[in-house]
Amino acid sequence: MVKSICPYCAVGCGQRVWTKDGRVIQIEGDPDSPISRGRLCPKGAASEQLVNSAARLQTVKYRRPHGTEWEDLDLDQAMDMIADRVIGARAAGWQDERDGETLNRTLGFAHLGGATLDNEENYLIKKFFTAMGAVQIENQARI
Repeated sequence: MVKSICPYCAVGCGQRVWTKDGRVIQIEGDPDSPISRGRLCPKGAASEQLVNSAARLQTVKYRRPHGTEWEDLDLDQAMDMIADRVIGARAAGWQDERDGETLNRTLGFAHLGGATLDNEENYLIKKFFTAMGAVQIENQARI
């Protein structure tokens, strides 16, 4: 048994996860958690199905522009494509200055975070997008 945190929302309910032969066999609420005291909502209680579902995708799926079919991509290839597109969008939307005022920003992309991320993840994402020059950064948990 290992302790974990439920992945569904930002509440951070504690979970106890049992494994056997490298496979998750049971997930229950962690009674030692000061957040949830052993309780889980229906989604958290069913999270074992998230891990073991036969319908769970195990590969990166990609549909080309104007394409009608999904294709599998190698993870490294997909990550390179994402990096190239972020760098391209940043360059295309970069603004050095406007009316003599220094901006050093990009409007080429934005970020909308979700409540399933914890504070630490949201902090790092905010820092990353700010370092990239983005100014349109928001989080659903704050809205």
